[in-house]
Amino acid sequence: MPQATTKPQTNTPSQLEPKRQKNVFVRFLKQWDIQLMVWPGIIIIFVFAYLPMYGVLTAFMDYKINTGARIFENNWVGFKHFSMFFNAPEFYTVMRNTIIISLLKFLIGFPAPIILALMLNEIRQMMFKRIVQTITYLPHFMSWVIVAGLVGSMLSTENGSINILLQKINLIDDPVNFLSIPEYFWSILISANVWKEIGFGSIVYLAAIAGVDQSMYEAADIDGASKFKQIFLITLPTIMPVIVIFMILAIGSLLSAGFEDILLLAENPVLRPVSDVIDTYVYRVGLSNFRYSYATAVGLFKAVISIGLLTMANYLARKSGNSLW
Repeated sequence: MPQATTKPQTNTPSQLEPKRQKNVFVRFLKQWDIQLMVWPGIIIIFVFAYLPMYGVLTAFMDYKINTGARIFENNWVGFKHFSMFFNAPEFYTVMRNTIIISLLKFLIGFPAPIILALMLNEIRQMMFKRIVQTITYLPHFMSWVIVAGLVGSMLSTENGSINILLQKINLIDDPVNFLSIPEYFWSILISANVWKEIGFGSIVYLAAIAGVDQSMYEAADIDGASKFKQIFLITLPTIMPVIVIFMILAIGSLLSAGFEDILLLAENPVLRPVSDVIDTYVYRVGLSNFRYSYATAVGLFKAVISIGLLTMANYLARKSGNSLW
């Protein structure tokens, strides 16, 4: 007589749920020290970044701060402030400066730390390498107030080192006030940004290069590959995932042309046609002219475009197998 076969018992999702919740709670208790380090940061981000986000609603209303009314008691006006920005006389200038300065920072400032990291990786004299690293790292820890002061002193018409040098080599006859000539502003701004951030930005690329398998370089040496071929065929392809991730983040912040650097270096009103970007425009119309709803609408417009750029860059990077999500 054949024996009856019994079906193996399977747990339903409702039976697995309590066990899963218990495992999560037990894992949380085992990782209490790690959780203790993570949760303060999460709470700070939630309190200071997410809770104030209800303030973007003021972009859709005529918000008056001096009336004492609550935020939801103001008049709703829909997309009025967005329309005002798109039709404003400054719209073309602000968007042009934002896009051009952002592209210049991206095209020049993004590859600069990679090039520096590749150059530092080829230095075999460790003492000289550490000195160069220290010198290039230091500007990052200076505030833009100090950097702008240094740039202003170097470009000053009175005992400015740049003017003295140009006069010594007979390129100019009289001192030039570079920070009052619009044609020079973009070059000065990008140069100051690269000088300030190139060293600190190269740290992550040096760390990525340090993880490259050294046997690949040895095999390339045996095959007679030059240093340039080793860089292009071994180093760059190996650290490409890191480069792609930082490129995605850089593209996502493409409309963030800068704030402190432009605000401090472009104090002269003559430079406003080439220096006024979205961030400085929001600061001027929002805090200086007390147009809070209008400034919020402009900032929200920039945030939406930035999210779209970030999503698009991540989608394109996913094709190569390297993406943020």
